[in-house]
Amino acid sequence: MAYQDGAATLRTPRATLPLEIAASYRARTRGLLGRDGIEGAMLLTPAASVHTFHMRFPIDVAYLDRRLRVIALTTMPPGRLGLPRPRARHVLEAEAGTMATWGLRVGATVTVERLDGP
Repeated sequence: MAYQDGAATLRTPRATLPLEIAASYRARTRGLLGRDGIEGAMLLTPAASVHTFHMRFPIDVAYLDRRLRVIALTTMPPGRLGLPRPRARHVLEAEAGTMATWGLRVGATVTVERLDGP
């Protein structure tokens, strides 16, 4: 599926929440920089790694394969460089501590639904 920048809904094993999609180079580069937090999550696509330089808060990071299955999870404090994950096609970011409450774990699958249709 080809993604475009914009709003969507993320469905996880235990939650349905707002999602921001960052698919363009500009949107992926900006990511969560300059923010004090995020409601829901941000999907960076395509992406295989992230960094938290100049970020104001720690984040949970889920690396997703092409089928939106979680292949790795980590929490990153500000000022870190994440390791690239070779099979990762997308990266999901959220405030630290939230992904566990959503039921995300390695092997779980998420669903992305565009607000303006498929």
